[in-house]
Amino acid sequence: MKKSRGRTGRKRRRKHLKSFMDGVNCSHKLEYVKLQKWLKERGFEDSNLRPAEFLETGRGLMTTKALQAGDLIISLPEKCLLTTDTVLSSCLGGHIVNWKPPVSPLLALCTFLIAEKHAGEKSPWKPYLDVLPNTYTCAACLEPDVINLLPKPLKNKAQEQKTMIQELFRSSKAFFSSLQPLFAENTGTIFNYSALEWAWCTINTRTIYMKHPQRECFSLEPDVYALAPYLDLLNHSPNVQVKAAFNERTRSYEIWTNSQCRRYQEVFICYGPHDNQRLLLEYGFVAMENPHSSVYVSPDTLLKYFPPLDKQRKAKVSILKDHNFLENLTFGWDGASWRLLTALRVLSLAAEEFVCWRRVLLGDGISARNEQQALGTAAKICHFLIEETQHVLLQISQLKRDKENLRTHLALVEMLHSEDLKILQKSAEILCNLNLATP
Repeated sequence: MKKSRGRTGRKRRRKHLKSFMDGVNCSHKLEYVKLQKWLKERGFEDSNLRPAEFLETGRGLMTTKALQAGDLIISLPEKCLLTTDTVLSSCLGGHIVNWKPPVSPLLALCTFLIAEKHAGEKSPWKPYLDVLPNTYTCAACLEPDVINLLPKPLKNKAQEQKTMIQELFRSSKAFFSSLQPLFAENTGTIFNYSALEWAWCTINTRTIYMKHPQRECFSLEPDVYALAPYLDLLNHSPNVQVKAAFNERTRSYEIWTNSQCRRYQEVFICYGPHDNQRLLLEYGFVAMENPHSSVYVSPDTLLKYFPPLDKQRKAKVSILKDHNFLENLTFGWDGASWRLLTALRVLSLAAEEFVCWRRVLLGDGISARNEQQALGTAAKICHFLIEETQHVLLQISQLKRDKENLRTHLALVEMLHSEDLKILQKSAEILCNLNLATP
């Protein structure tokens, strides 16, 4: 009897451990039960996917059967998709058609999301709205203190993104006011900045690409958005391949996998070959060991390793600028990029080698001295960036202690810099080996 209890206990522990490793099924939760019922009413047939909580990725979808390459992951009927057609067929449609100058498809979708969220129980889209995040961690939503800790290229893009949302809000105020006849409450209260930011982030992080014909009631911006309930619970992995498109014959949006997936494991799709800066900017997360990630070298950092006394320095910088060799200079998992090394080779040209700059841009080696200097400078830049990244990580750990309210945002930026540090350390190792191999 005692023995039997022990076996059952072990089995239970194994089962608990297995569910912890694979993900905890959440399909019994009320919001998912309601979402499944709502989708079924719109023609969605129950798939093998179940909402689950995963240790590393948080909320996602697990499969209840093993998937093979070529399997259909999900097929979502057109009736389940939220597009500008949905908006035009709602009570907002007439106001949008009559408004001049025409609103953008993006603003139309933002307006619809805000209006439906405000409608609460009365909204036919409530089961979907209830499973959407209440807040986002895209770069534009981060606090200024956190944005300041981002790598410079990402910091600039985050500020541009924030400015763009602010401009969208400013330019849309008159349109929002025109919707007053539809609401008992003041539209200024409903369509406030935080509501627009939430709607914009919902669309930016969750829409699938679906081209719609150009319509006169919208501005000339491309109408390529569709929100896909349930399907948008699928998380990103840079290591999977999928085929995704709207099937005109079945009138459904379909995703087919080119990868295998074991039973009860999380099913991933790929949002594109994005580096971690792009993922944080657009989607609000960082992918661990992302093969597409790289660390950018700014022109300022590059040029501070070359003496201003070099009489040809100005001409070299001009050549690099004219041939677009001062942008996208990076360190990756495989070391310094070809573009970075090419820029360094041009800047390392001796006076008598300067006439050969065209050959360098084409990838030709000029001299052992030139190669050695370029690799040596790459190593110096790499070590400088390692120290800079370590300094930022120290700042972040101090801020995490001091500012409890920023912990989530800081943890995200910490992850970004930690991944950068791994890339730089790997690059430093590769450069050290190359330097040793160079005669």
